[in-house]
Amino acid sequence: MKNNQQQNLQKGLMPRHVQFIALAGMIGTGIFKGSADTLNIAGPSVIVAYLIGGLLLFIIMAALGEMALAFPNLNVQHLVNKAFGFQVSYLIGWLYWINWILVTVVELLAAGSFLQYWFPSVPLWLLSFLCAVIIVGINLFQVKYYGELEFWFAGIKIIALIAFIILGLLLLLGLIPSNIQDPISNFTEHGGFFPHGLSGTFSAFLVVMFSYGGAELIGVAVTETKDAERVLPKIIKGAVWRVIIFYVFPIIIICGMMPWNKVTGQDSPFVQVFSSTGLPGAAHLMNFVLLTAVLSAANSGIYATSRTLFSMAQSEVAPKVLAKVSSKGIPVAGIMLTSIFILAGVYLAYLTPSQVIGYLMTIPGFTVMIIWIGICAAQLKLRPHYKNQPAFKVKWFPYSTIFALISLSIIFIGFLFNANNLIGTIVSVGTIAVLIILSFKYRKPKGNKIIA
Repeated sequence: MKNNQQQNLQKGLMPRHVQFIALAGMIGTGIFKGSADTLNIAGPSVIVAYLIGGLLLFIIMAALGEMALAFPNLNVQHLVNKAFGFQVSYLIGWLYWINWILVTVVELLAAGSFLQYWFPSVPLWLLSFLCAVIIVGINLFQVKYYGELEFWFAGIKIIALIAFIILGLLLLLGLIPSNIQDPISNFTEHGGFFPHGLSGTFSAFLVVMFSYGGAELIGVAVTETKDAERVLPKIIKGAVWRVIIFYVFPIIIICGMMPWNKVTGQDSPFVQVFSSTGLPGAAHLMNFVLLTAVLSAANSGIYATSRTLFSMAQSEVAPKVLAKVSSKGIPVAGIMLTSIFILAGVYLAYLTPSQVIGYLMTIPGFTVMIIWIGICAAQLKLRPHYKNQPAFKVKWFPYSTIFALISLSIIFIGFLFNANNLIGTIVSVGTIAVLIILSFKYRKPKGNKIIA
């Protein structure tokens, strides 16, 4: 690869930018709107699913951070290429791009649905289209400006979640007057803590994985991060416990403040909770926060898709034109290609406005698990071949990585045979089959592993 400005991304991201970019990718529709789905599937026991998912998340992020330090300037797709070569890299790279395309579309559709809280007569597709135009425009700025804007975007929703947790605890403890009489009964009645049994808890993992997907965005942003070796371990450790708190605590509060079977899914459970308290203006304020939250996640999604296309083009997994960047260091071609597919997602909202979010939310759960399985397998393969031992390593290797690999595989197989996930299964398996065929068709005769 030529070493000039036109073919290199700028290292314009500060440590705080990277940490908040990863948080922004993980804290979006999955918690603010998807929590309604997980509560309907599993009831209060969804808390268990979020905790187990958080443990797997930590192992994945630690494995990714270790590899990123052992092989500087290589992101997720590069690392898989180095471990397994062109064909697996082709599959994982394009799956990751498809995953983030779907996530971005879901976030933008969710933004449109939150806007409908104020503009109920405006169609979902039009509101989502306007949000898409704004987010694409933001990503055409230099990466340092994108990082700064995303820092504040993500900051709003993190502050809001903290405020929601504090306010919710005060309401549950009776320190603020409300119509909540017996919070504990909401966990024990209405079918109990496991209203749909362990199978219900297991079924919720698909949306939980969708929710936590975005952690690996650190492995994309590391190539544009200053002093990555020093800051990456802190970013990983800090991001994981924050995300677990921001998922588990709000779910506990929602379950305590209202029966889980009263969560409709039409509005965000967060807005429902505040509406039920009778606090003046609280629901409108929360809806505004939710809007900025999903726009933030969509912002991260466009960043992820454009940088994934850039790295795939570098390793000849995608057309070379996608490796070109502007004078500002922005992969404009990748952003434009992503925008075309986002418009296709908005068109789906035009066709089926009432069903599109639910359908699209299940598919990234499949792709996230495959990508996480690929990260675990790559670490197991590459660990013996480190030239320089990184300062940050996964504890209890290889047992922890093997545990995550087996757990994710079991969850993935379980979903494939779950009749409730039929549409997601067909789309996911069909996409994987097409990518495998294409990987053989476009296979380079001399192999093209990334050189560390």
